[in-house]
Amino acid sequence: MRALVLNCTLKPSPEPSNTDQLAAVVVDALRREKVEVEQVRLVDLTISPGVSTDEGSGDEWPSVHEKLLRSEILVVATPTWVARPSSVAQRMLERMDAMLSETDDDDRPVAYNRVAGVVVTGNEDGAHHVISEISGGLGDIGYTVPGQAWTYWNKGPGPGPSYTDTAEGHDWSAKTGRTMAANLVAVAKALAENPVPAPG
Repeated sequence: MRALVLNCTLKPSPEPSNTDQLAAVVVDALRREKVEVEQVRLVDLTISPGVSTDEGSGDEWPSVHEKLLRSEILVVATPTWVARPSSVAQRMLERMDAMLSETDDDDRPVAYNRVAGVVVTGNEDGAHHVISEISGGLGDIGYTVPGQAWTYWNKGPGPGPSYTDTAEGHDWSAKTGRTMAANLVAVAKALAENPVPAPG
């Protein structure tokens, strides 16, 4: 089984990413479940605006699309900015919109029988809103989002330290992240045994 983690941080590599640090908890838990995990920091790529799988010369989204099709599990990791997903996460969803019109050999949308979850960090509140925004978009595209397929960390209302600046709340976020990984694997296995049929 394969998982793809799309980190939607605004920080290019090798700059440390708070979102990457919390996503690592989920990655470790997935690997303990014998899942092969690949991680991509989207801001490191040239991803053109648009809603097709390939927007032409210089566009690096097609390589991400191929990774999505090779993965049964998708984890979207994003920071919170003004109580919303990052602009990188929004562009990711816009590009994934093309998957709505792509089908597999059984005439099912290509996102069917794949599961997805969300990791969110931010030093102010808004994580639940971000989780619902990303989960709703992925559900529209065809992914199955299991119950409690998310984890987040924030400092609470008002500005404050970032995830890597404090140990406060890490235990809860890590425990929730491990549960997230277990739920993603359990539902992915269930869908492999009993796949969702083609629409209509």
